[in-house]
Amino acid sequence: MRILVVGAGAIGGYFGGRLLLAGQDVTFLVRPKRAGELASAGLVIKSPHGDVVLKNPPTVQADQLTDKFDVVLLSCKAFDLDDAIASFAPAVGPGTAIIPLLNGMRHLDVLEAKFGADAVLGGQCKIAVTLNEAREVVQLAPMQSLSFGERKGGSSDRVKAIAEVMATGKFDGVASATIMQDMWEKWIFLATIAGATSAMRAAVGDIVAAPGGRDFILGVRDECSAVASANGFTPRTPFLESSGAMLTAEGSKMTASMYRDILNNAPIEADQIIGDLIARADAAKAPVPRLRMIYTHLKAYEAQRD
Repeated sequence: MRILVVGAGAIGGYFGGRLLLAGQDVTFLVRPKRAGELASAGLVIKSPHGDVVLKNPPTVQADQLTDKFDVVLLSCKAFDLDDAIASFAPAVGPGTAIIPLLNGMRHLDVLEAKFGADAVLGGQCKIAVTLNEAREVVQLAPMQSLSFGERKGGSSDRVKAIAEVMATGKFDGVASATIMQDMWEKWIFLATIAGATSAMRAAVGDIVAAPGGRDFILGVRDECSAVASANGFTPRTPFLESSGAMLTAEGSKMTASMYRDILNNAPIEADQIIGDLIARADAAKAPVPRLRMIYTHLKAYEAQRD
């Protein structure tokens, strides 16, 4: 099975690197600068599960891409989606399965409009990983999972075949018969922690310790949950229990990558993570005052950064 990993940054580099280490047929679609870095230093992964140095990992650049691939693993930021689509489109053939690992839901509509509904699977990952100054992939915590599945639910032969390959990477790569429900629940949690820690410029434990902080962060989660329910994906009880525990843990140092991006004056996914939720809330006539405050804060940051 030929796998094209779009990008060799933190997420693409980690999951693609683990599959490459397992002997899978993986190629990284990268820009010229990243291609040079990988050619000289290799793909370096520093992880609680074991460090890895992969010398000269297979790479290709957009203007060289002519072959079709069985799977495209899409790991770009949501605001880079259009550029990513233009770069990997030549690799998509009649039987190619696209697994997007982007945040939110808007990207599914964009990908479907370009490649057709059947080509686009649902997908998500849960991992804390970043690129350090040496351009090494650094895993910040042991958690590492990647799930995918047919968006209409259930299973299929192609999903089973992909699952067999993903299992070799030893990162909890599994097929899900409820991938859309899974993606909505991840979106709820991500929007809550990203919105709260970014707006408050504080970790979860610091927010919870502040007057009204616990009610605020759970209120954000409840607003996100209401939007999901209005769209037919009511959060399941185990998710509500586990997310509630994580979002109210005293002393927790947990933050979101969006918060860290703000500290680094980097671009953020304000529209894709928060703005799209508000748009769906408006369509369902669901009140989301906390999300509106957070969105104003994030857009002010973007205006100041510009």
